Amino acid sequence: MTQIDHIVFDIGKVLIHYDPDLPFSRLIPDEAERRWFFDNVCTSDWNIEQDRGRTWQEAEALLIAEHPTHEENIRNFRRHWREMVPHAYDGSVAIMEGLIAQGRDVTMLTNFAADTFTEARGLFPFLEKPRGVTVSGEVGLIKPDERIYRLHADTFGLSPAATLFIDDSAKNVEGAKAAGWNAVLFTGADRLAEDLRRLGVM
Repeated sequence: MTQIDHIVFDIGKVLIHYDPDLPFSRLIPDEAERRWFFDNVCTSDWNIEQDRGRTWQEAEALLIAEHPTHEENIRNFRRHWREMVPHAYDGSVAIMEGLIAQGRDVTMLTNFAADTFTEARGLFPFLEKPRGVTVSGEVGLIKPDERIYRLHADTFGLSPAATLFIDDSAKNVEGAKAAGWNAVLFTGADRLAEDLRRLGVM
């Protein structure tokens, strides 16, 4: 079994899990519209804009221009995003905090726009604990470009063969594997704990 010396965790979905049932059922009562919004704005287009290093304001303007009939919901996303945060705590954050407390070498990555990440650091103390956090958009690369994984490895002095990459996107996991990293798909705390035990990390 490969010795895992470093853990790289993409934290986007862990901090803000876009749940189509809560709490936007109040803001977007129509179920079909809510599903469209989460599929096309929150988890797809929105993340791409953040990977490009947009600010919230820029991303919002671009999304409204592309989806003008959804302007009210797009603006509500920014206005009420903190309401979504409590629904993210399915135990995954606790796992990462536990690994850090055990002295594990954990690096956090985020696709948040830089201004959003600044806000998030004020809400989540554990973001100050890892030895490094990068905002993907700042390097001008959109995952799963293999260069972004090499860049992260070089930046933090990681050996890809001894690094475990955790991400909620299958494409990103495959991209990390192609760059020589060990990688697992994040689907929730229970599965993450199983994967970490299987790899001898927990």
